[in-house]
Amino acid sequence: MELAERTDARSRIVTAAARILREQGARAVTTRAVAQAAQVQAPTIYRLFGDKDGLIDAVAEHVMATWAAAKATGGPHPDPVVDLRAGWRAQIEFGLANPWLYELMTSPARAEQSPATTEGIEVLRAKVHRLAAAGLLRVDEPRAVAMIHAAGTGTVRALLGMPADRRDLGLADQMFDAVAAGILTTAPAAPANDVGAIAVTFATALPGLPGLTDAERALMGEWLTRALTTLHQGQPRAS
Repeated sequence: MELAERTDARSRIVTAAARILREQGARAVTTRAVAQAAQVQAPTIYRLFGDKDGLIDAVAEHVMATWAAAKATGGPHPDPVVDLRAGWRAQIEFGLANPWLYELMTSPARAEQSPATTEGIEVLRAKVHRLAAAGLLRVDEPRAVAMIHAAGTGTVRALLGMPADRRDLGLADQMFDAVAAGILTTAPAAPANDVGAIAVTFATALPGLPGLTDAERALMGEWLTRALTTLHQGQPRAS
């Protein structure tokens, strides 16, 4: 199969699978049904995607890329908190608009392997890093990412579990406010104001701190991580 033919077949298969998933649900996405809709032989799907999981990953990337292109606004908002809220709302909207795909992407059996999920988390990490660099984060970056991701996934699943005509969309905003209250400061950290926020902010500047060797930076990073872990666990700091 030549490259152009291969690319065309791949596109038709992904488009067909996405349509079947959207209209009929996950169980309808069989190799036979997709091959028939895309007008290819079933072995072609295995040659191009390896297995059904590979096909689902390709569908997720395709649908997310199409969604992101349609929602593109020209770059992140200057205010990192506003930008985070916009990202949160986009995740909620995507999940509600693509329930079957979202269910597959966030299932425990597939979440760690899905390139689309991994890419989404990387976008979230970038947003969280902006908050940390601005001195607005009171927990360390990995914990903030985990809390936002868990809350967002749970919110979408809760809303999808409600009848469509009775969904309380205000729940999404209230959940964001609840998470934000736990991870954000009300203003950039100042000395003696919020030890955790100061430590998190300093950690963002550590890689570029002059006059230190890589080993010294690594050691200082270890100290900061240990201090933040102690704060998160509510243990008293060593005197």
